[in-house]
Amino acid sequence: MPSSTVKDITQYLESIAPRAYQENYDNAGLITGSPNDDVTGVLVTLDCTEDVVQEAIAAKCNLIVAHHPIVFKGLKKLTGVNYVERTVIKAIRNNISIYAIHTNLDNVHTGVNRRICEKIGLTNLRVLVPKKDTLMKLVTFIPSQQAEQVLEALYGAGAGQIGNYSNCSFTLEGTGTFKPNESANPHIGKALTQEFVKETRAEVIFPAHAEGRVMEALRKAHPYEEVAYYLTALSNENQEVGSGMTGELEAPLEPIEFLKRLKTSMDLSVVRHTRLLDKPVQKIAVCGGSGSFLLPQAIQSGAQFYVSADFKYHEFFDAEDRITIADIGHYESEVFTKDLLVEVLTKKFPTFAINFSRTVTNPISYL
Repeated sequence: MPSSTVKDITQYLESIAPRAYQENYDNAGLITGSPNDDVTGVLVTLDCTEDVVQEAIAAKCNLIVAHHPIVFKGLKKLTGVNYVERTVIKAIRNNISIYAIHTNLDNVHTGVNRRICEKIGLTNLRVLVPKKDTLMKLVTFIPSQQAEQVLEALYGAGAGQIGNYSNCSFTLEGTGTFKPNESANPHIGKALTQEFVKETRAEVIFPAHAEGRVMEALRKAHPYEEVAYYLTALSNENQEVGSGMTGELEAPLEPIEFLKRLKTSMDLSVVRHTRLLDKPVQKIAVCGGSGSFLLPQAIQSGAQFYVSADFKYHEFFDAEDRITIADIGHYESEVFTKDLLVEVLTKKFPTFAINFSRTVTNPISYL
């Protein structure tokens, strides 16, 4: 069986969490190493540090998949003066690739926030703040006899997926007209002859980042020498991509009972929280990592609790007894991302080791 390369693994991860969905400040993707290197083993971690690189060396893993990028800003020199430079130097010296899958994994509906919801035991999950401007619509005109095969090709390229529904399209029958010139090689009709052909107008929606793949599939599957189509950028909210998530407990709980469940399910030693509301809890909003920016939307959603991290002192006042903020810590909110990544990689690449990093990278300790 042929070996898998760094590119094989990173392309698969990007099919789950496309880099197009990362925030503009982020640095997801391959940070060190060559995409063409054969992979001997993968080490999955939340953060990449010098100790994690050493763990990868010991485990004979030459690819580290981390949630947080070790490099956020451009490095002007590599002299080892801080932990970022030392980590990068150590990885390069030992031919270890580092790949980060960060806010793109935060923003997909199957990513970090879903894992938090699953740990807490929430159902009826929805993205809290769906992203706009991530979808496109393709309209094309196909000879009716070939419409089904062209649509199947478009579905295979990623078009026609809406939530839990696949192969979604709208079609309308009509008549297409054209007159080939003397240089044309028409699929239907003859040069210099006006043609009237029964055609299907087909419309499909697809993620904007898949435009190249969808258009290639259209051109390959469409029988016409010149394909008639038009593309439209959509400002629709994409219900599968965005910040945060909401969900519901199967049955309401008293606030203190929910806090106890939260501590147990997320393996917490402490929770910083605002005043508990005097009413049962059922709807919960979550955001892995630094989530204070979503507090207004969490309140607007009708959630009774907002589970996130990195709230500053004065930001706790913004709850104003309309919601209970539960700050569980940045590391604690995202550490189970390792489980998610190991699961998806093991399922796709069962022929070599996918390892959990045992290095605790939390920079915060509690007494």
